[in-house]
Parts: sequence; C-alpha cells; structure tokens
Amino acid sequence: MLKVDMEYEKGILYVRLNGVLNRKATYKINNYIVPIVLKHKIKYLVFNLLELKDIDEAGMDSLLNTKCAIRTNKGKICLCEVSDIIRKKIKRLRLSVASNELAANRLINI
Repeated sequence: MLKVDMEYEKGILYVRLNGVLNRKATYKINNYIVPIVLKHKIKYLVFNLLELKDIDEAGMDSLLNTKCAIRTNKGKICLCEVSDIIRKKIKRLRLSVASNELAANRLINI
C-alpha cells in the first residue's frame, strides 16, 4: 500500500511517499501526479522518500515518467531523504538526490 501526500508551496510540488512503490501502486504516480504536473505546468518537484519502504522496476519507471513530465515543463526534479537500500536501486535513474527538502530546494535553485 502506497500513501501519497502532496503539497504545493512557492512553485515547488512536494510529493511524500509512504509505503511500497511497486507495480500495483504506480497508478498513483502515473494517473494522479503526472497529470497534475502537466495540467498545471509545474516546473519543480521534490519526491521525499523518507517513508518509502521498497521500490521495484515499475516504481522506478513511474519516477522516470514524472521526470519526463517535469522536463516537458523545462523544470527540475529532485529526490530527498533516500534510504541506502532505495538509493542503490534507483542509482541508474540519474536523478538528483538531496539530504532533505531544504537541501532539495537549494539543488533545484529557484
């Protein structure tokens, strides 16, 4: 079960994930977050993965879908509070990683 908490503040969409991002849960990213990003032309997104327990290939693909949507808007995406286990799995995605949301804001640099 994946819980998604979203907050939009000062031009940045914060998405906090809690649970497991697997094939069954990717619809929450692909069908809710990506359309919001495209509809509202959101340029900056921060995924907080502090409470993310696990991720599979489909989950990583959904993060890449979000990255593509942000690129469409000529923006930046950043992950923060990534555990070592998740970090090893998502290394090939080449996404910016910050220690926390404040550091992610600086990395996005808006």
